[in-house]
Amino acid sequence: MSLQKYQRPPLFEQHGSAERRFLQLISALPKVSVQGYDKHRNVIYWNQSSEEMYGFKEYEAIGQKLEDLIIPSYMKSEVIRLHQQWIEQGESILSNELVLKKKNGDPIHVFSSHVMLKEDTDSPEMYCVDIDLSEQHAIRQELERMASTDLLTELPNRRLLTQFLTNAIERASVEQTSFALFFIDLDMFKEVNDTLGHTWGDELLRSVSKRLSNCIGEQGLLARFGGDEFVFVATQAMSEKESAGIAKKLTDCFKESFALSSENVHITSSIGISLYPKDGREIDDLLKNADVAVYQAKAEGRNRFHFFTQALSEQVRRQRNIAAYLHESLVHDEFELLYQPQFDLITGKAASCEALLRWRPKDEGRAVPPHIFIPIAERSELIVHIDNWVLENACQQAQMWKSQGIDIRIDINVSGKELEQNDYFERLKECRERYGLLPKDIGLELTENVLIRSDNTILENLRAQRDQGVEISIDDFGTGYSSLSYLKQFPVSHLKIDRSFLRGAPENAYDSALMEAIVNVGHKLDLNIVVEGVETQNQSNYCKALNVEYVQGFLYSKPITSDAVERLIKEQ
Repeated sequence: MSLQKYQRPPLFEQHGSAERRFLQLISALPKVSVQGYDKHRNVIYWNQSSEEMYGFKEYEAIGQKLEDLIIPSYMKSEVIRLHQQWIEQGESILSNELVLKKKNGDPIHVFSSHVMLKEDTDSPEMYCVDIDLSEQHAIRQELERMASTDLLTELPNRRLLTQFLTNAIERASVEQTSFALFFIDLDMFKEVNDTLGHTWGDELLRSVSKRLSNCIGEQGLLARFGGDEFVFVATQAMSEKESAGIAKKLTDCFKESFALSSENVHITSSIGISLYPKDGREIDDLLKNADVAVYQAKAEGRNRFHFFTQALSEQVRRQRNIAAYLHESLVHDEFELLYQPQFDLITGKAASCEALLRWRPKDEGRAVPPHIFIPIAERSELIVHIDNWVLENACQQAQMWKSQGIDIRIDINVSGKELEQNDYFERLKECRERYGLLPKDIGLELTENVLIRSDNTILENLRAQRDQGVEISIDDFGTGYSSLSYLKQFPVSHLKIDRSFLRGAPENAYDSALMEAIVNVGHKLDLNIVVEGVETQNQSNYCKALNVEYVQGFLYSKPITSDAVERLIKEQ
């Protein structure tokens, strides 16, 4: 229809007065589109708001069919059916929220109500009253986005991850394909957060999320699972080999440090991988098994990835059970300290005691060996609580001995996690002072691996402790990095040589050469030497010949109770 020939139809003149008032009223409402259609669905009325909402001028709309004008193609047949049903059977069309189509093809959300006029005549007319819901839809979309997005990192959150995994599982099940789920856990994030503060911790999480997003591109969905944990679902990873390649790429994302506002921070990640459907057909199973694999990756030293296996599941289950029992034992005080004296080779008298932790769960009836529960405790925060228990009880015992006139140092083993606590050295000082002890009364034993991984702040704190009179020992020397060149960097006073070096000496020339080298270097650095595992008189004589200061082992004393230590000291 051309513009020149077009004439505006008379406004509702063919209707009764009541109908005219109704149509005039709703047509005058702002932002309410009113369209009229004859029984063939041709447009007979198109108000100003309809022009604004749908983009068609009145002259463009008049005479056009409803389904050709604003109805999306997938809805056309249903709209025609419902209209005919109303005309022929009198079944009205229910009001509903619809997504219709603008002139430019864009979708528009409307709430559409329908009125049939002249219903009992040969010329019934349907009037559609549409309210534009674009603003409400935009608000709803934003609310949905906020509900499914992590506000800190702007990554999808756990809710959206669940939806994505639901769809991925349905699709993979139908298509008989597989995909991989990567559980990414940042290593030592708590320590970084505690050291730099939560503001910088949040900035680090944002930086990590951006780098991971750039690393994976459009290969799947990356979500923040919570805290310092992320989950990546790679729908294109069909095999273990492909998954390993992706995991390597994710691990490499952490090679470079993260430039924060205050400083550069280096952090690594441990990654656990589960595969659908091999490792689970349900969301919870895939997440749980990937988490099990993360646990193992951390146990193997962090900064690596690990695939889930059924054998691993049983192993981790046992370890987590032990961790749960450990926690209960801390509450119920099911630990005790034994003491193994270290003897002066010249005087033959006990010079100090190493405090050795023993765990005796009441239900077990016997002690659990330290080599079983200590590594498990070290993988969790439990080791910090256990170290606190040891410090408290060692100080209490030292005070009791002093009150009896027994002046002997107690050395306690300190874990790397404990040293990384910001307040450890303050707690050490506070505990000593609370029991009236001097710095020389409580010694510290650290493994060389712990010292190697200690940052400058920890080393400076250890140096300050040594300068105050605290005896600091490198424990089990030779079982870790075993680099003599490191010794001069560490603020230590004693070097404890692991029993494995003594086992073959003096008969084995190779072991003897190693022992002599370590002892000589230690003495050059003004360190006191302690040899562990002395079990025979021949070994004791050998240590004496090397001018070793102290020995420890079953030849002199096994680990004994505090009462037995008292008797030993009094008999000297």
